[in-house]
Amino acid sequence: MKKRLLSVAAVAFFGMMLNAQQIKFEEYDLPNGLHVILHQDNTAPVVTTGVMYHVGAKDEVKGRTGFAHFFEHLLFEGTPNIKRGDWFKIVSSNGGQNNANTTNDRTYYYETFPSNNEQLGLWMEAERMRHAVINQVGVDTQREVVKEEKRLRMDNQPYGNLFIAVQKNLFTNHPYNWPTIGSMEDLNSAKLEEFQAFYKKFYVPNNATLVVAGDIKPEQTKKWIEEYYGGIPKGTLYPKDYPKDAPITQEKEVTATDPNIQLPAYVFAYRTPANKEKDAYVLDMLSSYLSNGKSSVLYKKLVDQDKKALQVAAFNQGLEDYSIFAFFAIPMGQTTKQTLQSDIDAEIKKLQTTLISQEDYQKIQNQFENQFVNQNSSIQGIAASLATNHVLMGNTNLINKEIDIYRSITREDLQNAAKKYLNPNQRIIINYVPEKK
Repeated sequence: MKKRLLSVAAVAFFGMMLNAQQIKFEEYDLPNGLHVILHQDNTAPVVTTGVMYHVGAKDEVKGRTGFAHFFEHLLFEGTPNIKRGDWFKIVSSNGGQNNANTTNDRTYYYETFPSNNEQLGLWMEAERMRHAVINQVGVDTQREVVKEEKRLRMDNQPYGNLFIAVQKNLFTNHPYNWPTIGSMEDLNSAKLEEFQAFYKKFYVPNNATLVVAGDIKPEQTKKWIEEYYGGIPKGTLYPKDYPKDAPITQEKEVTATDPNIQLPAYVFAYRTPANKEKDAYVLDMLSSYLSNGKSSVLYKKLVDQDKKALQVAAFNQGLEDYSIFAFFAIPMGQTTKQTLQSDIDAEIKKLQTTLISQEDYQKIQNQFENQFVNQNSSIQGIAASLATNHVLMGNTNLINKEIDIYRSITREDLQNAAKKYLNPNQRIIINYVPEKK
Protein backbone atom coordinates (compact mmCIF):
# COMPACT_ATOMS: atom_id res chain seq x y z
CA MET A 1 0.00 0.00 0.00
CA LYS A 2 2.80 2.43 0.89
CA LYS A 3 4.52 1.96 -2.50
CA ARG A 4 1.25 2.59 -4.27
CA LEU A 5 0.66 5.79 -2.32
CA LEU A 6 4.16 7.07 -3.00
CA SER A 7 3.78 6.50 -6.72
CA VAL A 8 0.44 8.34 -6.74
CA ALA A 9 2.04 11.26 -4.88
CA ALA A 10 4.99 11.32 -7.31
CA VAL A 11 2.72 11.34 -10.36
CA ALA A 12 0.64 14.13 -8.79
CA PHE A 13 3.73 16.22 -8.05
CA PHE A 14 5.19 16.05 -11.54
CA GLY A 15 1.81 16.56 -13.14
CA MET A 16 1.27 19.70 -11.11
CA MET A 17 4.72 21.08 -11.95
CA LEU A 18 3.66 21.24 -15.58
CA ASN A 19 0.51 23.20 -14.77
CA ALA A 20 1.63 25.32 -11.82
CA GLN A 21 1.54 28.61 -13.70
CA GLN A 22 -2.20 28.80 -14.39
CA ILE A 23 -4.74 27.26 -12.04
CA LYS A 24 -8.28 27.06 -13.41
CA PHE A 25 -11.16 26.89 -10.95
CA GLU A 26 -14.82 27.67 -10.52
CA GLU A 27 -16.56 28.85 -7.38
CA TYR A 28 -20.13 29.26 -6.20
CA ASP A 29 -22.22 29.44 -3.02
CA LEU A 30 -24.83 27.02 -1.73
CA PRO A 31 -28.06 28.56 -0.35
CA ASN A 32 -26.81 27.86 3.19
CA GLY A 33 -23.79 30.10 2.57
CA LEU A 34 -21.12 27.42 2.04
CA HIS A 35 -18.59 28.71 -0.48
CA VAL A 36 -17.42 26.03 -2.92
CA ILE A 37 -14.27 26.07 -5.05
CA LEU A 38 -13.61 23.35 -7.64
CA HIS A 39 -10.33 22.78 -9.47
CA GLN A 40 -10.15 20.02 -12.06
CA ASP A 41 -6.82 18.45 -12.95
CA ASN A 42 -6.94 14.95 -14.37
CA THR A 43 -3.18 14.45 -14.73
CA ALA A 44 -3.01 12.24 -11.64
CA PRO A 45 -5.69 10.09 -9.96
CA VAL A 46 -5.88 11.99 -6.67
CA VAL A 47 -8.40 14.38 -5.11
CA THR A 48 -7.99 16.68 -2.12
CA THR A 49 -11.12 17.72 -0.24
CA GLY A 50 -10.49 20.58 2.18
CA VAL A 51 -12.67 22.75 4.38
CA MET A 52 -11.39 26.02 5.77
CA TYR A 53 -13.39 27.56 8.61
CA HIS A 54 -12.96 31.27 9.23
CA VAL A 55 -12.18 30.74 12.89
CA GLY A 56 -8.80 30.99 14.56
CA ALA A 57 -7.21 31.90 17.86
CA LYS A 58 -8.32 35.53 17.53
CA ASP A 59 -11.97 34.43 17.71
CA GLU A 60 -11.55 33.25 21.28
CA VAL A 61 -12.01 35.35 24.38
CA LYS A 62 -9.62 36.06 27.22
CA GLY A 63 -9.87 33.31 29.77
CA ARG A 64 -10.88 30.77 27.14
CA THR A 65 -7.93 30.70 24.76
CA GLY A 66 -6.82 27.69 22.71
CA PHE A 67 -10.30 26.63 21.56
CA ALA A 68 -9.68 26.89 17.79
CA HIS A 69 -6.55 24.76 17.97
CA PHE A 70 -8.27 22.37 20.38
CA PHE A 71 -10.96 21.80 17.76
CA GLU A 72 -8.28 20.88 15.24
CA HIS A 73 -7.88 17.76 17.42
CA LEU A 74 -11.42 17.40 18.78
CA LEU A 75 -13.13 17.19 15.39
CA PHE A 76 -11.40 13.92 14.59
CA GLU A 77 -13.21 12.25 17.50
CA GLY A 78 -16.07 11.11 15.30
CA THR A 79 -19.71 11.66 14.36
CA PRO A 80 -22.92 9.61 14.74
CA ASN A 81 -21.82 7.75 11.59
CA ILE A 82 -18.05 7.55 12.22
CA LYS A 83 -17.21 5.69 15.41
CA ARG A 84 -14.76 7.17 17.86
CA GLY A 85 -11.22 6.20 16.82
CA ASP A 86 -12.26 5.26 13.28
CA TRP A 87 -11.54 8.52 11.42
CA PHE A 88 -7.88 7.82 10.66
CA LYS A 89 -8.57 4.12 10.08
CA ILE A 90 -11.14 4.95 7.40
CA VAL A 91 -8.76 7.36 5.66
CA SER A 92 -5.71 5.07 5.68
CA SER A 93 -7.63 1.92 4.73
CA ASN A 94 -8.95 3.75 1.65
CA GLY A 95 -5.50 4.83 0.47
CA GLY A 96 -5.73 8.38 1.79
CA GLN A 97 -4.01 10.84 4.05
CA ASN A 98 -5.43 13.68 6.11
CA ASN A 99 -4.52 16.44 8.51
CA ALA A 100 -5.58 19.77 9.96
CA ASN A 101 -3.91 23.01 11.03
CA THR A 102 -4.84 26.17 12.87
CA THR A 103 -3.59 29.76 12.80
CA ASN A 104 -4.66 32.97 14.47
CA ASP A 105 -7.12 33.51 11.62
CA ARG A 106 -8.51 30.17 10.37
CA THR A 107 -8.68 26.38 10.76
CA TYR A 108 -8.21 23.98 7.84
CA TYR A 109 -9.06 20.28 7.54
CA TYR A 110 -8.35 18.11 4.51
CA GLU A 111 -8.23 14.59 3.08
CA THR A 112 -6.38 13.44 -0.03
CA PHE A 113 -7.66 10.22 -1.57
CA PRO A 114 -7.19 8.30 -4.81
CA SER A 115 -9.88 9.82 -7.02
CA ASN A 116 -12.11 6.74 -6.84
CA ASN A 117 -12.67 7.72 -3.18
CA GLU A 118 -13.52 11.38 -3.81
CA GLN A 119 -17.06 10.79 -2.55
CA LEU A 120 -15.74 9.44 0.73
CA GLY A 121 -13.72 12.61 1.39
CA LEU A 122 -16.75 14.80 0.68
CA TRP A 123 -18.94 12.72 2.98
CA MET A 124 -16.43 12.76 5.85
CA GLU A 125 -16.04 16.56 5.82
CA ALA A 126 -19.83 16.96 5.65
CA GLU A 127 -20.12 14.67 8.68
CA ARG A 128 -17.64 16.88 10.55
CA MET A 129 -19.61 20.01 9.65
CA ARG A 130 -23.11 18.61 10.26
CA HIS A 131 -22.84 16.80 13.58
CA ALA A 132 -19.42 16.21 15.09
CA VAL A 133 -19.67 14.39 18.43
CA ILE A 134 -18.43 16.64 21.21
CA ASN A 135 -18.63 14.87 24.54
CA GLN A 136 -16.70 14.74 27.79
CA VAL A 137 -14.66 11.69 26.79
CA GLY A 138 -13.41 13.42 23.65
CA VAL A 139 -12.68 16.67 25.44
CA ASP A 140 -10.74 14.93 28.22
CA THR A 141 -8.76 12.83 25.74
CA GLN A 142 -7.81 15.69 23.45
CA ARG A 143 -6.97 17.98 26.36
CA GLU A 144 -4.17 15.59 27.27
CA VAL A 145 -3.03 15.43 23.63
CA VAL A 146 -2.83 19.23 23.44
CA LYS A 147 -0.95 19.44 26.74
CA GLU A 148 1.64 17.01 25.45
CA GLU A 149 1.93 18.95 22.19
CA LYS A 150 2.53 22.15 24.13
CA ARG A 151 5.20 20.49 26.25
CA LEU A 152 6.99 19.01 23.24
CA ARG A 153 6.77 21.96 20.85
CA MET A 154 7.05 24.87 23.25
CA ASP A 155 7.65 24.41 26.95
CA ASN A 156 10.49 21.87 26.62
CA GLN A 157 11.93 23.24 23.38
CA PRO A 158 14.78 25.79 23.34
CA TYR A 159 13.31 29.17 22.29
CA GLY A 160 9.93 27.41 22.08
CA ASN A 161 8.01 30.29 23.66
CA LEU A 162 9.86 33.10 21.93
CA PHE A 163 7.14 33.90 19.39
CA ILE A 164 4.59 33.87 22.20
CA ALA A 165 6.61 36.62 23.88
CA VAL A 166 6.55 38.58 20.61
CA GLN A 167 2.77 38.33 20.28
CA LYS A 168 2.14 39.14 23.93
CA ASN A 169 4.15 42.36 23.75
CA LEU A 170 3.36 43.52 20.23
CA PHE A 171 -0.42 43.34 20.71
CA THR A 172 -2.06 44.68 23.82
CA ASN A 173 -5.73 44.96 22.73
CA HIS A 174 -6.10 42.78 19.64
CA PRO A 175 -6.51 39.02 20.33
CA TYR A 176 -3.31 38.26 18.42
CA ASN A 177 -2.02 38.83 21.96
CA TRP A 178 -2.20 35.11 22.81
CA PRO A 179 -0.76 32.04 21.05
CA THR A 180 -2.77 29.66 18.89
CA ILE A 181 -2.20 26.78 21.28
CA GLY A 182 -3.72 28.90 24.05
CA SER A 183 -3.42 28.48 27.77
CA MET A 184 -3.67 25.11 29.46
CA GLU A 185 -5.34 26.78 32.43
CA ASP A 186 -8.07 28.06 30.11
CA LEU A 187 -8.63 24.66 28.50
CA ASN A 188 -8.60 22.89 31.87
CA SER A 189 -11.26 25.16 33.29
CA ALA A 190 -13.53 25.17 30.20
CA LYS A 191 -16.79 23.27 30.54
CA LEU A 192 -18.16 20.80 27.98
CA GLU A 193 -21.01 23.13 27.07
CA GLU A 194 -18.48 25.86 26.17
CA PHE A 195 -16.86 23.56 23.61
CA GLN A 196 -20.28 22.65 22.25
CA ALA A 197 -21.21 26.33 21.97
CA PHE A 198 -17.95 27.11 20.13
CA TYR A 199 -18.71 24.39 17.59
CA LYS A 200 -22.25 25.64 17.07
CA LYS A 201 -21.04 29.22 16.66
CA PHE A 202 -18.19 28.75 14.18
CA TYR A 203 -18.46 25.36 12.46
CA VAL A 204 -21.34 26.34 10.22
CA PRO A 205 -21.51 26.29 6.39
CA ASN A 206 -21.69 30.07 6.00
CA ASN A 207 -18.42 30.36 7.93
CA ALA A 208 -16.69 27.77 5.74
CA THR A 209 -15.12 27.28 2.33
CA LEU A 210 -15.11 23.83 0.71
CA VAL A 211 -12.42 23.18 -1.89
CA VAL A 212 -12.25 20.06 -4.06
CA ALA A 213 -9.14 19.82 -6.23
CA GLY A 214 -7.73 17.17 -8.53
CA ASP A 215 -9.05 14.34 -10.67
CA ILE A 216 -12.73 15.25 -10.50
CA LYS A 217 -15.73 15.31 -12.81
CA PRO A 218 -17.23 18.69 -11.83
CA GLU A 219 -20.87 17.85 -12.49
CA GLN A 220 -20.70 14.68 -10.41
CA THR A 221 -18.79 16.54 -7.67
CA LYS A 222 -21.48 19.22 -7.57
CA LYS A 223 -24.19 16.57 -7.13
CA TRP A 224 -22.35 15.03 -4.19
CA ILE A 225 -21.79 18.46 -2.65
CA GLU A 226 -25.50 19.26 -2.90
CA GLU A 227 -26.40 15.86 -1.44
CA TYR A 228 -24.04 16.04 1.53
CA TYR A 229 -23.83 19.76 2.31
CA GLY A 230 -27.02 21.31 0.92
CA GLY A 231 -29.15 20.31 3.91
CA ILE A 232 -26.76 21.52 6.63
CA PRO A 233 -28.48 24.49 8.31
CA LYS A 234 -27.01 27.95 7.98
CA GLY A 235 -25.63 29.39 11.21
CA THR A 236 -25.56 32.88 12.66
CA LEU A 237 -22.50 34.86 11.58
CA TYR A 238 -21.11 37.21 14.21
CA PRO A 239 -19.29 40.45 13.34
CA LYS A 240 -15.50 40.15 13.45
CA ASP A 241 -15.11 43.31 15.46
CA TYR A 242 -11.75 42.97 17.18
CA PRO A 243 -10.20 45.59 19.46
CA LYS A 244 -7.60 47.69 17.66
CA ASP A 245 -4.11 48.47 18.83
CA ALA A 246 -2.86 52.03 18.81
CA PRO A 247 0.26 52.60 16.67
CA ILE A 248 3.56 52.05 18.47
CA THR A 249 5.23 55.44 18.75
CA GLN A 250 7.87 54.78 21.38
CA GLU A 251 10.44 52.02 21.59
CA LYS A 252 9.72 49.58 24.40
CA GLU A 253 12.06 46.95 25.84
CA VAL A 254 10.94 43.84 27.73
CA THR A 255 12.59 40.70 29.10
CA ALA A 256 11.33 37.12 28.91
CA THR A 257 13.05 34.02 30.28
CA ASP A 258 13.43 30.45 29.06
CA PRO A 259 14.76 27.58 31.23
CA ASN A 260 15.79 25.59 28.13
CA ILE A 261 18.38 27.97 26.67
CA GLN A 262 21.98 28.87 27.43
CA LEU A 263 22.36 31.72 24.95
CA PRO A 264 20.09 34.77 24.86
CA ALA A 265 18.11 35.79 21.79
CA TYR A 266 17.18 39.34 20.90
CA VAL A 267 14.08 40.23 18.90
CA PHE A 268 13.26 43.61 17.37
CA ALA A 269 9.57 43.40 16.44
CA TYR A 270 7.36 45.79 14.47
CA ARG A 271 3.58 45.75 14.00
CA THR A 272 2.93 46.09 10.26
CA PRO A 273 -0.05 46.12 7.84
CA ALA A 274 -2.48 43.25 7.30
CA ASN A 275 -1.55 40.71 4.66
CA LYS A 276 -4.09 42.01 2.13
CA GLU A 277 -2.26 45.32 1.82
CA LYS A 278 0.46 45.78 -0.79
CA ASP A 279 2.93 46.96 1.85
CA ALA A 280 2.68 43.51 3.46
CA TYR A 281 4.00 42.03 0.21
CA VAL A 282 6.76 44.63 0.12
CA LEU A 283 7.82 43.76 3.67
CA ASP A 284 7.74 40.07 2.78
CA MET A 285 10.22 40.81 0.03
CA LEU A 286 12.34 42.93 2.38
CA SER A 287 12.61 40.08 4.87
CA SER A 288 13.78 37.78 2.08
CA TYR A 289 16.40 40.29 0.97
CA LEU A 290 17.71 40.61 4.52
CA SER A 291 17.95 36.98 5.57
CA ASN A 292 16.84 34.37 3.03
CA GLY A 293 19.86 32.14 2.48
CA LYS A 294 23.57 32.33 3.20
CA SER A 295 24.15 35.07 0.64
CA SER A 296 21.55 37.35 2.24
CA VAL A 297 22.60 40.66 3.80
CA LEU A 298 22.31 39.84 7.50
CA TYR A 299 23.65 36.30 7.33
CA LYS A 300 26.63 37.30 5.22
CA LYS A 301 27.57 40.18 7.50
CA LEU A 302 26.78 38.99 11.03
CA VAL A 303 27.25 35.23 10.73
CA ASP A 304 29.67 34.63 7.89
CA GLN A 305 31.99 37.64 7.81
CA ASP A 306 31.99 39.26 11.25
CA LYS A 307 31.06 36.12 13.22
CA LYS A 308 29.05 38.21 15.67
CA ALA A 309 25.90 36.06 15.53
CA LEU A 310 25.26 32.36 15.77
CA GLN A 311 21.91 32.91 14.06
CA VAL A 312 20.22 35.93 12.56
CA ALA A 313 16.95 36.32 10.66
CA ALA A 314 14.37 38.82 9.53
CA PHE A 315 10.89 37.39 9.12
CA ASN A 316 7.51 38.69 8.07
CA GLN A 317 4.48 36.93 9.56
CA GLY A 318 1.46 37.91 7.48
CA LEU A 319 -1.85 37.91 9.36
CA GLU A 320 -5.37 38.95 8.45
CA ASP A 321 -5.65 42.05 10.64
CA TYR A 322 -2.02 43.04 11.24
CA SER A 323 1.32 41.49 10.38
CA ILE A 324 4.55 41.05 12.33
CA PHE A 325 7.97 42.01 11.00
CA ALA A 326 10.83 41.04 13.28
CA PHE A 327 14.58 40.64 13.47
CA PHE A 328 15.92 37.74 15.51
CA ALA A 329 19.54 37.26 16.59
CA ILE A 330 21.53 34.93 18.86
CA PRO A 331 24.96 36.38 19.69
CA MET A 332 28.23 34.58 19.11
CA GLY A 333 30.79 34.54 21.93
CA GLN A 334 31.08 37.87 23.74
CA THR A 335 29.01 39.86 21.24
CA THR A 336 26.66 42.20 23.09
CA LYS A 337 23.05 42.95 22.38
CA GLN A 338 24.02 46.54 21.62
CA THR A 339 26.44 45.41 18.92
CA LEU A 340 23.81 43.26 17.21
CA GLN A 341 21.24 46.04 17.50
CA SER A 342 23.63 48.61 16.00
CA ASP A 343 24.51 46.36 13.08
CA ILE A 344 20.87 45.52 12.34
CA ASP A 345 19.95 49.21 12.60
CA ALA A 346 22.77 50.05 10.19
CA GLU A 347 21.31 47.66 7.62
CA ILE A 348 17.85 49.20 8.09
CA LYS A 349 19.35 52.67 7.62
CA LYS A 350 20.98 51.53 4.36
CA LEU A 351 17.61 50.32 3.14
CA GLN A 352 16.04 53.65 4.05
CA THR A 353 18.67 55.77 2.33
CA THR A 354 19.96 53.69 -0.60
CA LEU A 355 18.20 51.60 -3.22
CA ILE A 356 19.23 47.96 -3.19
CA SER A 357 21.30 46.90 -6.21
CA GLN A 358 19.62 45.78 -9.40
CA GLU A 359 21.35 42.41 -9.00
CA ASP A 360 19.93 41.88 -5.49
CA TYR A 361 16.53 43.03 -6.65
CA GLN A 362 16.52 40.46 -9.46
CA LYS A 363 17.67 37.76 -7.05
CA ILE A 364 14.71 38.24 -4.71
CA GLN A 365 12.31 38.43 -7.64
CA ASN A 366 13.64 35.04 -8.74
CA GLN A 367 13.19 33.67 -5.22
CA PHE A 368 9.53 34.67 -5.18
CA GLU A 369 8.90 33.27 -8.66
CA ASN A 370 10.32 29.95 -7.46
CA GLN A 371 8.32 30.05 -4.23
CA PHE A 372 5.12 30.80 -6.15
CA VAL A 373 5.58 27.80 -8.44
CA ASN A 374 6.50 25.46 -5.59
CA GLN A 375 3.49 26.25 -3.41
CA ASN A 376 1.16 25.32 -6.27
CA SER A 377 3.06 22.24 -7.44
CA SER A 378 0.84 19.66 -5.72
CA ILE A 379 -2.90 19.09 -5.49
CA GLN A 380 -2.78 19.59 -1.70
CA GLY A 381 -0.90 22.87 -2.15
CA ILE A 382 -3.38 24.12 -4.74
CA ALA A 383 -6.35 23.25 -2.53
CA ALA A 384 -4.86 25.08 0.46
CA SER A 385 -3.95 28.13 -1.67
CA LEU A 386 -7.44 28.38 -3.17
CA ALA A 387 -9.09 28.21 0.26
CA THR A 388 -6.64 30.65 1.86
CA ASN A 389 -6.94 33.20 -0.92
CA HIS A 390 -10.72 33.19 -0.65
CA VAL A 391 -11.04 33.15 3.14
CA LEU A 392 -8.21 35.45 4.21
CA MET A 393 -7.44 37.51 1.11
CA GLY A 394 -10.93 37.87 -0.37
CA ASN A 395 -9.71 36.95 -3.86
CA THR A 396 -9.46 33.29 -4.90
CA ASN A 397 -7.70 34.23 -8.15
CA LEU A 398 -4.63 35.38 -6.24
CA ILE A 399 -3.51 31.81 -6.85
CA ASN A 400 -2.73 33.05 -10.37
CA LYS A 401 -2.18 36.76 -9.77
CA GLU A 402 -0.27 37.05 -6.50
CA ILE A 403 3.06 36.77 -8.29
CA ASP A 404 2.09 39.89 -10.28
CA ILE A 405 1.94 41.84 -7.01
CA TYR A 406 5.50 40.79 -6.19
CA ARG A 407 6.61 41.57 -9.75
CA SER A 408 5.13 45.06 -9.44
CA ILE A 409 7.20 45.88 -6.34
CA THR A 410 10.02 48.27 -7.17
CA ARG A 411 13.29 49.03 -5.43
CA GLU A 412 11.73 52.34 -4.43
CA ASP A 413 8.83 50.47 -2.80
CA LEU A 414 11.31 48.50 -0.70
CA GLN A 415 13.04 51.69 0.38
CA ASN A 416 9.77 53.44 1.21
CA ALA A 417 8.51 50.51 3.32
CA ALA A 418 11.74 50.50 5.33
CA LYS A 419 11.30 54.24 5.93
CA LYS A 420 7.64 53.89 6.89
CA TYR A 421 7.64 50.82 9.15
CA LEU A 422 11.13 50.00 10.43
CA ASN A 423 11.99 52.90 12.71
CA PRO A 424 13.29 52.55 16.29
CA ASN A 425 10.25 54.29 17.80
CA GLN A 426 7.93 51.71 16.17
CA ARG A 427 9.32 48.58 17.75
CA ILE A 428 9.32 46.33 20.77
CA ILE A 429 12.70 44.90 21.81
CA ILE A 430 12.47 41.50 23.50
CA ASN A 431 15.44 40.24 25.49
CA TYR A 432 14.82 36.50 25.57
CA VAL A 433 17.29 35.25 28.14
CA PRO A 434 18.17 32.06 30.06
CA GLU A 435 16.22 31.57 33.25
CA LYS A 436 18.49 31.87 36.26
CA LYS A 437 18.87 28.58 38.09
